[in-house]
Amino acid sequence: MTEINNLITDNIDVWTSAIKKRNATGRGSSKKIELTGIKKLRELILELAVRGKLVPQDASDEPASVLLDKIAEDKVQLIADKKIKKQKPLPAITDEEKPFELPRGWEWCRLGDFGEVKGGKRLPKGHTLLSTKTDHAYIRVTDMKNGSVNLNGLQYLSTDTQELISQYTISKEDLYITIAGTIGEIGSIPAELDGMNLTENAAKIVFRQIELLWLKQSLSSSFAMNQFMDKMNQLAQPKLALHRILSSIIALPPLTEQQRIVAKVDELMVLCDQLEQQTEQSLSAHQTLVEVLLAALTESKDVNDFQTSWQRIAEHFDVLFTTEHSIEQLKQTILQLAVMGKLVPQNPSDEPACVLLEKIAEEKAQLIADKKIKKQKPLPAIIDDEKLFELPSGWEYERIGTFGIVGTGSTPSRSNPDYWQPAEYNWVSSGETSEFFVNETKEKVSALAIKETNVSLYPAGTLIVAMYGQGKTRGQITELLDEAGTNQACAAIRLVNDSKHHKDYVKLYFRKAYVELRSHAAGGAQPNLNVGKISNTVLALPPLAEQQRIVVKVGELMALCEQLKARLSDAQTTQHHLAVAVVENALSSDKEQIL
Repeated sequence: MTEINNLITDNIDVWTSAIKKRNATGRGSSKKIELTGIKKLRELILELAVRGKLVPQDASDEPASVLLDKIAEDKVQLIADKKIKKQKPLPAITDEEKPFELPRGWEWCRLGDFGEVKGGKRLPKGHTLLSTKTDHAYIRVTDMKNGSVNLNGLQYLSTDTQELISQYTISKEDLYITIAGTIGEIGSIPAELDGMNLTENAAKIVFRQIELLWLKQSLSSSFAMNQFMDKMNQLAQPKLALHRILSSIIALPPLTEQQRIVAKVDELMVLCDQLEQQTEQSLSAHQTLVEVLLAALTESKDVNDFQTSWQRIAEHFDVLFTTEHSIEQLKQTILQLAVMGKLVPQNPSDEPACVLLEKIAEEKAQLIADKKIKKQKPLPAIIDDEKLFELPSGWEYERIGTFGIVGTGSTPSRSNPDYWQPAEYNWVSSGETSEFFVNETKEKVSALAIKETNVSLYPAGTLIVAMYGQGKTRGQITELLDEAGTNQACAAIRLVNDSKHHKDYVKLYFRKAYVELRSHAAGGAQPNLNVGKISNTVLALPPLAEQQRIVVKVGELMALCEQLKARLSDAQTTQHHLAVAVVENALSSDKEQIL
């Protein structure tokens, strides 16, 4: 077995264990995680290839210096035949530009020594792309994916438009390189797009007597990509100049070795594909197992069933909760068990929730009599479909609007600066509901805004729920630490019983019901909640004493989950550093080759 294969197999845990969550979805990717170890392995393979450490050298290979001489002679003849223009001489390569020692038979050169770089062309003014297929495709940067061109979603040119930019085409014998927006992506052209037009945000690399796939692999390596990044103009719209691509340094092997490198890289990339598929399948199976075992807890029929399900989890806890997704699933299960009455034991001596609701009703009636709040319309009776599970003894189903007063706010006119200055009162927007508490808000309103507009001041302890907003904002809940107004995207819930544990339990329930609340939102692309939907939200309400026990227990378990997440993050960081160290060690090897 070769040393490169040993490098893969001996470090299999490193490559498959280094994983991180994506901060944002990549272009054309819906995956939520990135297998950083396998990504590093792919980079290592390409880096070993460009350094001459991937396949053995053969003394009988015609050296790269002879290949360059042939290319130079061919170029002279093409210039004489006026098929290409004579280019400006490229600068000599200095010793400082040579980052590593080359194997025998290789040569340092610049891309311009064996190739040309030609830009694409933007659409002529007044002309547009067509979605209807014609004989003339127009290849855009958005079509360039995974080292090739995605044939789905191509746009086309009319014959009239194509005639105006007919010189700006790309061949299946060329490579493309993106030069604006996304910089330095390299790819080849499918045969069916041979001779099609190319966007001005990409260029084509035309070359002779060089193995196409080798050049594609070489220019895709971090050695080449780092050069492109260094050469990129630091403008508001980054762009890679064509002459800077021509001056890029290339470590050129003999032609026959180029072919051996292509075959070896392809073989190793297939191994990487297999590793990636196996790792993703393992992660998927692990995720399914966690979900099934946690579901058994929430679906348990009695105490014995619950204990059996929990025992299965406890016996394998250390191997079950090893991913961010599994820990999040555990947190959601904790919340689910809490609101179902399965997290802490019931105490028959607790004053039942119905008594708490009677006291709240009396207090609410007094507030109405004192004209501190308005009398509200009766809320609809709770139907069986809204009762999602059987409640323990002493619990009650009830709507938020029964034991809370729900209101909202507004946005003072932006055209009136007196509503915003002086900034005297906190003013909560829906985006600020992501934290558990709100103290200082990004924007504040003046006393005049409170007096003349529909912005109401809500006291500290009021719960604020996002009714609409960007992304996953809707349904988030927070608590005011100081009095504040809100915009119209927020609902404010003032609980009649304002005890800490009752308030914390309601917040906890909203966190559990977050997904359900979002599904109840109305609208199209941006579904919204409203005050009515918040008021009608049904809660499973335990006795007040049990609410306290639940809140304390959830706090303890959530702290454990955060410890698990911290350990996981540390482990993932360690695995990532280990993968980087393996790569650096392989690249710093003093051997002439890995084989």
